Amino acid sequence: MRVAILADTHGFLDPRIADQVAECDLAVHAGDVGGADVLLSLKPRDQVVAVRGNNDVPEKWSTSERHVLETLPGEASLDLPGGVLVVVHGHEEVPVVERHRKLRERYPNARAIAYGHSHQLLIDDEQEPWVLNPGAAGRTRTYGGPSLLILNCREDAWEVEAVRLPPRKYRAL
Repeated sequence: MRVAILADTHGFLDPRIADQVAECDLAVHAGDVGGADVLLSLKPRDQVVAVRGNNDVPEKWSTSERHVLETLPGEASLDLPGGVLVVVHGHEEVPVVERHRKLRERYPNARAIAYGHSHQLLIDDEQEPWVLNPGAAGRTRTYGGPSLLILNCREDAWEVEAVRLPPRKYRAL
């Protein structure tokens, strides 16, 4: 199973990220979605799972999309081939220097924990559970270009690949 892990779109999904997601079975959004249109733009082969980020608040979503916002949980736990992937936004785990330790303590039975919030792409797979941050998949604070992680899950092994795309300059129409 191929799982696209993304976060921090803040209302804009880079179309090249959407193309990557289309090649996956499942899309997982780790918060700060920014609007229902982002979720509708994700077209994996199977389903989209998203959690609420600290910026996913009614004041930042259009009135017509707030019913979608209300359905987003604070965390999700996905049973995948070979283990459990926990998805959170990660903004509650401060100070930042202790974030990975605290996430591992909070979700010891996960095989991996995906979080967003920092916009920093990273793969911490030195111990289980792995702690994964896909970076930002939109245009806000991408630190070198929009990014996502591709998690390949099998019963006997998991592999994670970082995908960072070159930055683009966007202009208003």
